[in-house]
Amino acid sequence: MTDSVAQIKERLNIEDVIAPYVKLTRAGKSLRGLCPFHKEKTPSFHVSPERGSWHCFGCGLGGDGFSFIEKIEGVDFKGALQILAEKAGVVIEYSGKGNREDTTKKERLLALMARASEWYAGKLLGSLAQIYAHDRGLNGGTIAAWRLGYAPEEWRALLEALTAEGFTIPELLSAGLIKEADGKPGTYYDRFRNRLLFPIRDAAGRVVAFTGRALAPDDLAKYLNSPETELYHKSEILFGMDRAKDAIRTRKFTMLVEGQIDVLLAHQAGFENAVALSGTALSSRHLNLMKRYSENLMLVLDADAAGLTATARSAELALREGLRVKAARLPSGKDPAELIEEDVQEFTKRIKEAKPIVDFFLTELAEKERDPHRLVRAAEQIVLPLINAIPSPMEREHFMQSAARTLGLSSETIRESLRRLPKLQETPGSSSVERTAAVPARDTRSQVILAVLHAYPDTPLANRVKTEYLRITEAPELPSETLPESALFSAEQMFGESPSEDAADELLRAFEEAVIREAYQEAVNNLRRAEAAGEAGSVERAQAACTKLSARLAAFGR
Repeated sequence: MTDSVAQIKERLNIEDVIAPYVKLTRAGKSLRGLCPFHKEKTPSFHVSPERGSWHCFGCGLGGDGFSFIEKIEGVDFKGALQILAEKAGVVIEYSGKGNREDTTKKERLLALMARASEWYAGKLLGSLAQIYAHDRGLNGGTIAAWRLGYAPEEWRALLEALTAEGFTIPELLSAGLIKEADGKPGTYYDRFRNRLLFPIRDAAGRVVAFTGRALAPDDLAKYLNSPETELYHKSEILFGMDRAKDAIRTRKFTMLVEGQIDVLLAHQAGFENAVALSGTALSSRHLNLMKRYSENLMLVLDADAAGLTATARSAELALREGLRVKAARLPSGKDPAELIEEDVQEFTKRIKEAKPIVDFFLTELAEKERDPHRLVRAAEQIVLPLINAIPSPMEREHFMQSAARTLGLSSETIRESLRRLPKLQETPGSSSVERTAAVPARDTRSQVILAVLHAYPDTPLANRVKTEYLRITEAPELPSETLPESALFSAEQMFGESPSEDAADELLRAFEEAVIREAYQEAVNNLRRAEAAGEAGSVERAQAACTKLSARLAAFGR
């Protein structure tokens, strides 16, 4: 694996890794942009091509290309390795594969899920599941690409097959592939039986769970999902995101549809930016995952009453998280899959005509509620919370006027109604005061001064900074501490490619003042302790130190 990591680093520079996620511009020796991990208006995210590292002065995160992919894709190191290996065209080579005891539990579970997926896929040919998939409009290419599978009707078919290959009952239980029979301890059976299986993958493309669509018409559970496991947290994973993320970046919006069949048919029709939830409501974690690739979201959910309710609920949460939300209007009673099957051109037309979410609901309500009073009440319940959730004051004003025109009311009436709604809470991590990469605090200044020696070795600037540092601190030599990336980035941001004497003066002056102020405070504390102890000699020495340091502070105009 070490060789694979080295090959990836040789083929991909840090800019290649980060540029698809962050718009970078040149800033001296480094690159900078808006941090993808917290909200900000002033760029504080810096990338050093020379060192192959990144650091954000706003939230304090930093690291190399692998740590960036781990953070932004929500994967572990091996997941990041797989993503970057594919990008770099490197084949990952693992050593010591024969020793199973050396592999971690998570690795074993991932291997188990990958094997289960292939086992199910191998059972699909000629099955009822294959017939059902074709009947729903899925072609052979889509079925193969997404590795759809079939869970046979037998009770223990998967269990017996995989235990014969060396996987254990506890592992199958941990992966959610089998269940223990009620009232029969020690008796286990397959969780999925007689179902079309959809593998659910994480952002790195690894199978972590399954959704099974019932094939028997009398099955009470139409869809059955894997339980929460060490690998699968349904509030964090979106079905299809591993395949959709590149298209989302290209098309600049995420298309959220109802279920797996909707996603597959959308991709098959060319809408490769489609994703879906898997047996859970939309969460803030889902939305943060979407925001890694685009801040625009299009809701394409079922057109029935339940679908519209879900659209409103999802839209409000998305707006509060800072996304721009549109919705596509489907024919009454149709879901995305049905419309794509019947008329893909009509589906395309509906997508192109999608409206901002407030306008979408104003149109929907105006058509459904002919009575003006009922229309106003419906808008108050559905539309006003959406307007209230929009962070931008200008956008809120725009949609207030839209609502006023549709409802036949004044803008002030809409505004007064909004005042009565709960205030929009500030999103965690945001701040009214943007943090910048200004001159850092005293202890970090010390690190920045030392970083100058690394960033600009054997230059007049470095020699001067070294001399002044030793004079100010009265230290016999420079400390041999390991410098954090933040200090190196701070030095680069202050001095750029052409070291400035003025910047050095500012840095050293601020550092000297901080050192003297600290020494003065210590002298004052020593004076108080000496006075309390009644030690005349100590009091005299402390008073002399205070007087000397006070005079030095006066030189700074304080």
